[in-house]
Amino acid sequence: MANHKDIVYGIYDDETDLLRAVKVAHDKHIDIMDVYTPFPVHGLDPLLGLSESRLHIAGFVYGMIGTLTAFLGMTWIFTKDWPIIFGGKPHWSFPAFVPIMFELTVLFASIGMVVTFYVINGLGPGVVNPTIDLRLTDDKFCIAFDTHETSKGDAEAFLRSTGASEVHSKTI
Repeated sequence: MANHKDIVYGIYDDETDLLRAVKVAHDKHIDIMDVYTPFPVHGLDPLLGLSESRLHIAGFVYGMIGTLTAFLGMTWIFTKDWPIIFGGKPHWSFPAFVPIMFELTVLFASIGMVVTFYVINGLGPGVVNPTIDLRLTDDKFCIAFDTHETSKGDAEAFLRSTGASEVHSKTI
């Protein structure tokens, strides 16, 4: 049986109103379940206590694996497996390896980062994520509270006092 959460959420029309509301919640030590925005809002992550993503470290590792794969593969091919001199070049010609090394670096980093992102976020084929409000991907902003952590009345009062244009309850 799936886990269901009872939430109260407020819809904001502007990111400045949302940011102001999150600051008030942060100052009053109110636990926010999540904040939904159609685009990144500058200054929101520190207020929510989110740390910087480490996806760039994974990208670097995947890129280095691609670089090493290209370098070691071409070194083995051109010196051991198929040592043919063509165009007057030596068997091991590093400048000729650079374009392929670059391409495999980009390929491995991009594919590795996409797969890592999907795995970390629990996304993939067959995954159904609940949608709070369809407008959140277009032009609205939202603060959601879990009613098990914050009472429904307190959450609704907070959302109305901070300028939410709409306040709703939902089970997701």
